[in-house]
Amino acid sequence: MAPLPNDKTISIRTERAKRGTTETPKDLAEGYPATRLRRNRRADWSRRLVRETQLTPDDLIWPIFIIDGDRAREEVDAMPGVARLSVDLAVRAAEDAAEIGLPAITLFPNMDPSLRDEAGSQAFNPGNLVCRAVRAVKEAVPEIGIVCDVALDPYTSHGHDGLLDAAGRIDNDRSVDALVTQALVQADAGCDVIAPSDMMDGRVGAIRAALEANGFADTQIMSYAAKYASAFYGPFRDAVGSGEQLRGDKKTYQMDPANGGEALREVALDVAEGADMVMVKPGLPYLDIIWRVKEAFGLPTFAYQTSGEYAALVAAAERCWLDREQVVLETLLSFKRAGADGIFSYFAPEVARLLKNQY
Repeated sequence: MAPLPNDKTISIRTERAKRGTTETPKDLAEGYPATRLRRNRRADWSRRLVRETQLTPDDLIWPIFIIDGDRAREEVDAMPGVARLSVDLAVRAAEDAAEIGLPAITLFPNMDPSLRDEAGSQAFNPGNLVCRAVRAVKEAVPEIGIVCDVALDPYTSHGHDGLLDAAGRIDNDRSVDALVTQALVQADAGCDVIAPSDMMDGRVGAIRAALEANGFADTQIMSYAAKYASAFYGPFRDAVGSGEQLRGDKKTYQMDPANGGEALREVALDVAEGADMVMVKPGLPYLDIIWRVKEAFGLPTFAYQTSGEYAALVAAAERCWLDREQVVLETLLSFKRAGADGIFSYFAPEVARLLKNQY
C-alpha cells in the first residue's frame, strides 16, 4: 500500500494547484513503487499512446542528384543506393515521391566539367540543368514542393560556393550579387523554396529584396543558416563533382565546428533578413545546435542528414554491424526530438515506405 500523504505534501500540492502548475518539487517526487515508469512501456499500444515524438513522411525532404542525358542513371560510389538521374528519371522519382507521401524534393546538379568556369556562369543560365529539371517536375507533379540550392560550387571550376578575387580569396559582396541572379532564375523556373547554402554574409536579405522586386513575393527562403565546415560532406562533393575541383577548403565562410553561440548569431541575422525557415547542417553531430536554434527562435527549423552520415550508416549496415531499418528510423527520430520540423535525407523514400507499411 502506498504511504498516505503527510501535511507537508498536502500543503505543497494545494499551493501548486493554486499556481496552476503540476510540477513536482524534486524533494517531493513520487517514488517507487507508487511511480513505476515501466508501466507505460509494457505494451506496444501504450508506448504509441504516450510517445512524445512522431516521425512521418511529412517530415522528410528527398535530395536528388541530376545529370544531363536521357534515361541516364549513374550510381554514386560513395553513397550506395544513391544515383545521379537524368531529368526524365528525376521526374519519375518526383512522381514516386508524391505517391509515397513526401512533401518535397531538392535538386543538386552534376555539371559537365567543360561547362564549369571561374564565374560559375551556368548558375545564371535560365536553361541550366536545375532549371530544366524544375520545369519538368512542376509540369508532371505540380503538387510536390521543390527546394533549390543556391550556391556556386556545382558550377565553378574552383569548387567554391562564391566567387574568388585576384588573390584567390572569397569575394563576399560579388558572390552575393551572383547568388541573387542564381536565385532569380530558379524562382522563374518554378522553384518553391530558395535555399542559400553558401554562407555569404548578407545574401538572405539581398535575395529576399530581389524576389520581392521581381514578382516572387511568395517564394520561400530556407536559409542554410548554421552550416559547418564539416568532414561529413565528402560523398556529396563526389556526387556533384565538386570535390576534385575544390581549391583549399571552405573554412573562411562555413562555420567552425567548435562554435555553438555563433550559430545563434548566424540564424538571427538570416531571420532578420527575411528567412522563412532555417537549416542546421550537418545533422546528427549538431543536435545541440538544432535544439538551441528551435528554442531561441521558434522558426521552422530543418536538419540535413548529410551524405557522410548516410554513407556511414549504410556501410555499417552492409557489414551487419547495425540493423539498417532500426538505426535509420532512430536517427531520423532524434532530429525530430531535438526540435527539427523536417529533415533532408537520402533515406527519405525508403523511410516513407517503411512508415506507410507500419500504419
